[in-house]
Amino acid sequence: MDCPRCNGLMVRDAFEDLLDDTGSLCFLGWRCISCGEILDPVILTNRESRPQPLIGGARKKFAMATE
Repeated sequence: MDCPRCNGLMVRDAFEDLLDDTGSLCFLGWRCISCGEILDPVILTNRESRPQPLIGGARKKFAMATE
């Protein structure tokens, strides 16, 4: 698997989440040996469900009327 950030080599790794309140402390994921990018199923799901950027890259700005 290639890293989406730097195209480096991704390796399977076990991670520990000490702040997880679900009782599952360990999870499997992928880590890039070049840049350190970490991917797991939760990260991939969140990235896929992210809203698409707006056209032009900025939100509409409304001018406020001054009196």
